Amino acid sequence: MIPPPIRHGMTVLNRELFRREISVIGVRIPTSLTAKFLKVLNKELLNQPKLRNVVNDPESNLSKIILMNLNVQSLDLANLSSEAKDFINKEGLGVVKHSIELKYDYWGVDDIIKAILPEGSESPSSFTQVGHIAHVNLRDEFLPWKYMIGQVILDKIPNILTVVNKTDVIDSTYRFFKMEVLAGENNMIAEVKESNCRFRFDFSQVYWNSRLHTEHDRLVKMFKKGDYICDVFAGVGPFAIPTAKKGCIVYANDLNPMSYKYLLENISLNKVNNKIHPYNLDGRDFIKKAVKDLGKNLNALDQTKMTKPMDTVTNTLAEFRTFNHFIMNLPATAIEFLDAFKGLYKDKESLIKNSRVDLPMIHCYCFTKSETPDTEMIERINSIITYSMQVDEYKIHFVRKVAPNKDMFCVSFRLSKEVAFLTTGRYVT
Repeated sequence: MIPPPIRHGMTVLNRELFRREISVIGVRIPTSLTAKFLKVLNKELLNQPKLRNVVNDPESNLSKIILMNLNVQSLDLANLSSEAKDFINKEGLGVVKHSIELKYDYWGVDDIIKAILPEGSESPSSFTQVGHIAHVNLRDEFLPWKYMIGQVILDKIPNILTVVNKTDVIDSTYRFFKMEVLAGENNMIAEVKESNCRFRFDFSQVYWNSRLHTEHDRLVKMFKKGDYICDVFAGVGPFAIPTAKKGCIVYANDLNPMSYKYLLENISLNKVNNKIHPYNLDGRDFIKKAVKDLGKNLNALDQTKMTKPMDTVTNTLAEFRTFNHFIMNLPATAIEFLDAFKGLYKDKESLIKNSRVDLPMIHCYCFTKSETPDTEMIERINSIITYSMQVDEYKIHFVRKVAPNKDMFCVSFRLSKEVAFLTTGRYVT
């Protein structure tokens, strides 16, 4: 692409300074021979993005002008092949000079930003789109130009109405970033479609990452209709809502009051009120309460249906079940919550065996932070999952690269009997 004028040192975006006039050589041809000329001169044409190879002839309605590539700068058609010259001299109506004016609208985000930033700088134009919001994460070196960068993105990207920049690390308790508006409307209420579901939330108050779409779908595909799913750190529902739409019963929780608010809104928005039990608790408290509530809810349902006889030995309903899966999507600290599974099904061992119920699968997300993340990850997982959780087999799934030395993984394993029933002294503390 033809580069824009260099404007290093610009402190306020002036679109009028991004104008450039280029002169090209054109061949005047009969309109009726346009297709023939385009075929023969295919490799000799202007062929520049957003520019036409054929333009109207200002001197006649019966002819067109075909524009040659930028290497052809003289009327004698230097740099053209002899075959092309012969064809033009035989079939053409003459050679002319043609001017093209390029304006700010011609160039893309990267082109304009590179022209503004100091020479040699990389363009920090990558962003994540969340509804009408473009979310950038600018390094300190680019902060002097942050408002211009935001304005260029706003100008160039369709459907973007707001550009924001992360100003701090993620809040470890409520999982949201502090942000500032760089350009556009100060409207942080985003609406997103994902996995055939609709989500609405305040992007400045909750955690949402559109780059996890594939991971959400991957895990949901594992679940079967009728499964019971426990989503410990549910956010606004990117796992919980699609899972409920699949026909699962979901117990979903988030400590952040704003996430809980929008989780409730998204449950109603997607019409899955009868499939999701929402909570606003600490993760450890929720894991224990969800297990108790599942038992109570199943007993109440069975008593209503009057189809399950009471077990005279245990004085409980004969049917018992566990959650099929626990989702723990809080990569920074999820592993620290595994102690909540210690003795989670204590005194329920006979019920689980009699009901032939499997203990749940746990899907725990984590980060690695080192120059050798694979080694660190394996050592950490072996220490916590194998030793503390007494798990012999587990699967590690790479989710995405978060930073040059930071990766996100999902570790999946079945809760061990030793930890669930507290039959040994070794467990996560």
